[in-house]
This record gives sequence, C-alpha cells and structure tokens, in this order.
Amino acid sequence: MASIQDEGILIAQHGTGNSMVRCFLRPDKANRHGLITGATGTGKTITLQTLAEGFSSIGVPVFMADVKGDLTGISQKGALGAKLGKILQERGISEPAFSAYPTSLWDVFGQQGHPVRATVSDLGPLLLARMLNLNETQAGVLQLVFKIADDDGLLLLDMKDLRAMCQDVGDNASQYTTEYGNISAASIGAIQRGLMQIEEQGGDQFFGEPMLNIADFMQTDGSGKGVVNVLAADKLMQSPRLYATFLLWMLSELFEALPEVGDLDKPKLVFFFDEAHLLFADAPKVLIERIELVVRLVRSKGVGVFFVTQNPLDIPDSVLAQLGNRVQHALRAFTPRDQKAVKSAADTMRANPGLDVATAITELGVGEALISLLDEKGRPALTERVYVLPPASQIGPIQPEQRKALLTDSIVAGVYEKAVDRTSAFEALKGRTLSREPATDATPEDLDPAAPRARAGRAAPAPEPQAAPAGGGLLDSIGDMLGGGARRSRASVGEQMIKSAASSIGREVGRQIIRGVLGSILGGSRR
Repeated sequence: MASIQDEGILIAQHGTGNSMVRCFLRPDKANRHGLITGATGTGKTITLQTLAEGFSSIGVPVFMADVKGDLTGISQKGALGAKLGKILQERGISEPAFSAYPTSLWDVFGQQGHPVRATVSDLGPLLLARMLNLNETQAGVLQLVFKIADDDGLLLLDMKDLRAMCQDVGDNASQYTTEYGNISAASIGAIQRGLMQIEEQGGDQFFGEPMLNIADFMQTDGSGKGVVNVLAADKLMQSPRLYATFLLWMLSELFEALPEVGDLDKPKLVFFFDEAHLLFADAPKVLIERIELVVRLVRSKGVGVFFVTQNPLDIPDSVLAQLGNRVQHALRAFTPRDQKAVKSAADTMRANPGLDVATAITELGVGEALISLLDEKGRPALTERVYVLPPASQIGPIQPEQRKALLTDSIVAGVYEKAVDRTSAFEALKGRTLSREPATDATPEDLDPAAPRARAGRAAPAPEPQAAPAGGGLLDSIGDMLGGGARRSRASVGEQMIKSAASSIGREVGRQIIRGVLGSILGGSRR
C-alpha cells in the first residue's frame, strides 16, 4: 500500500497522530540505489512488492526476480483477509486501496513466462567465464576463442557455436600459438566441460535468438502505470552462477544500451536484484570491479538498482558505498559472523539519538524495519523504526489459468516464443570440415587406411625415399665385406649367428669412421 504524496512514495510508518513517523522514498533519489537486508522470514519480499507497487503507480517500470515464486501476485487485486486485518489493527495502519498492477512474466526456460535469450557474443568472455567457473588461465583461453572468432568473422550466437569454435581452436592450436599465444588442450577441455554442465542444467536455452530487447522491460500501460516485469527464478536458482550471470548481463545491457540522462524526476527503470550474495560469491576481482563500475555509472542512465540479500556483509564495500536508500529488517546474532553483521549494519545507517540501532536490529518483528532514505538534498535521513506498509496487490502466487491469461494478453506475446537459428559459427565450421573431406570416387589406395594420401587444406606427405643404388654407400660396402649385407635366401641358424656378429662389427666400424670424419670437420677428434 505504498501511497504517493508530494514527499514521495510512502513505504512505512509508525505511531498515530502527532507522534506518527513516516518514511518516504523520493523518486528523484531512487537512482541512487538501495539495499534491502534481513534474515529469512523477516519481510523482505513484502517490502520488495510494496516498493514495486509504488514505482509502478508513478509510471516507473520495474524488474524483479521471483526467487520464491510468490511475486506474481502483484498482477492481481489484493483482498483483506482475517490475518492481514488483525495485523493492520494492531499496528494502526489503514486498509490499503487494493489494486492490481500491469505485469509481464519472463522465464529463461520459457515455461512460466516469455523466453529470455542472449547471444554468446553479447554475453562476452568475462561473464561467460564466471558462469563456467573458469580459472584465470582458462578464462584467458576463452578470450582467445572469442578473438579468433571475431577475426575470422564467425558469429557466436548459441551454445553449439561456442562448442564448435572451441573444438576448432583446440584442433588447430599450433596454428594460433604464434599470433594469439599458447592455447592448451587442458584449458579447452575445461571450457568444454563447463559448457556441458550448463547444458545439463538447461542453461543452453538462454543462448540464442531472438535476443531480448531491453526496451521491452521499459513499458507502461494505458493508464500510465509502469509494467512490473517478473522473472521466474525458482528453477533458475538451482544454477546459482547462471542466475547471477544472467542478472548481471541484464544490468550491463541497460548500462550499454541507455543514453546518458543525468538526474531525472523519476527513474526510467528500477531493477531489484534478489539473492544478491550470489553475484559476489567467489567472484574474481575483475568482475567485482565491473559490477562497481556499472552500479556507479548506471545512475546517470536513469536506472535505480536495489540489492536484496540476507546479510549486509554479502555486499562488497565498494558497492555498498553506492547504496543510499536502506531498509534493514531483523538480523539474528547467533554466531560471531552474525554479530559482526549486526554491528556493520548499525554503523552504516545514520544514527538516531532516540534509537539504539544495533539493539533494535535484533528485536525487529516480521514486517518491521529500520529505514533510512535519502532526503531532498541527497543526505541519509535519521534511521527510524517503522512498519512496512502491506501491498495493495495479492500476496502470494497466482493460479496457472491467471498466468496463461497474462502471457496471452502481454504486449510481447509471440515475439520471443519461437527460437531462430540462423547461419553462424557452427554451420561455417561444419562446412569448412566437409570441404576437407576426400572425393567420393575413391581409388583402391583411398580404401587402404595405411596408404598415403593428401587432403585438401593439409600438407601432402613427403615422398618415400628412393633406395640407394647397389654399392653406392660406404657403410653398405663395409657391411658387405664383413658379411652384413642383405640376402634374399633363407639362412641356417649358424649363418644367422655369423651374419648378426658381422653386422654388429660392421656398424661399430662404420660409427668409428663417421666419428672420425665429423671430428676432422669440427676441429679434430678427441684423444
């Protein structure tokens, strides 16, 4: 029930009459980003839904990942149940003006929403290396694969393009070493294994065309409300790296695609990044630097980013410093790390002389929060202990028939459902391989696997050395004199023994002669 007033979007309050405290989120400060933290079951999802309703009401499109599967209720009008009525009465909060909000459903796997795809080239080697969990050396080889594909004019659109390109680079690594650097078979193998794991998890459905047009996330309905884009992420969360990489790609895409607009009266889009700790878990330094850069600069593109996670320690300090609007739900201090998180959260919120922030964090109830939002001058307001307003839409997931109706009536219905597979690296490399195959009218020599034959695109084998003429070699002459010459007739056992001894003597004499000759050439034999 986020009401819209001159002060901004009302998201929480406490008390009555003159002692009432209200927390307003100013739309012109929403692009300064925000953080929503709290332990499991403390009300983060309700806060997220209330904020999304507030932005939609002022015409700001919203994107949020539905990790638990219950945010789709924002598309349906809410109702006052007995439990909600009791909570509102206890907290002195008025009944919300129940309403539904325009909603588009998305799903990487194309099962619970419109498919979301990106090309391999658009994702790039940095994010792909993160998805595949490659080390620094393997990530470097992956970058070389992308570079070789670009130089050869080969399109990397889907997973089979990348697999074929890796195989081709691995098979011809020696040809690329001088120009591009060393390409080890072990690194190529690690990349291929990572791609196989992603395919087994269904991630290959994310790669391909038609690629998502980020403008389709920035729509409003006929009444001027911003469309709430809900990504079905319950299945996607089973592949945490795919989930984190996908959301980071979307954020990067917004950064790359949108023009500079400076500070607006309200953002163009608000992006909620749920389970944000997955983005930073074991992330290499170069990726964290990339995230920090995007978060810092995407503000000027008119995009607000809200990170949602359980623990504020999950967010690196360099990113945490960019998040001006704070909503802190309860934290439990059961372990030393929990106690450190409580202290960290308390220290990073603006102190209130009448409130012990550190103590309050551990005492908050469900739906209760400590909130500090930016004021008209961009300064953090005093931290207040308040109750988050309940959403005006339905709390909980929608029914299958409601989901089907949303997909049918969507503005992008039919745009992304059918995958397109145009000519790209896979087809080009396949055609190149076929061009190297031998002609179909095979000769008897072609049918003999041992028979030498030249293939297109490969060097022809060297001709067989011709036999030396009889008596034409010094060692042969010595061998013949000592009985080591070849004979065509079958020899007896005694003759074979004599022949073997003579051959050994002949070889030894020959070695001594050769060493003597070479010694004279190279400056005299050793004595």
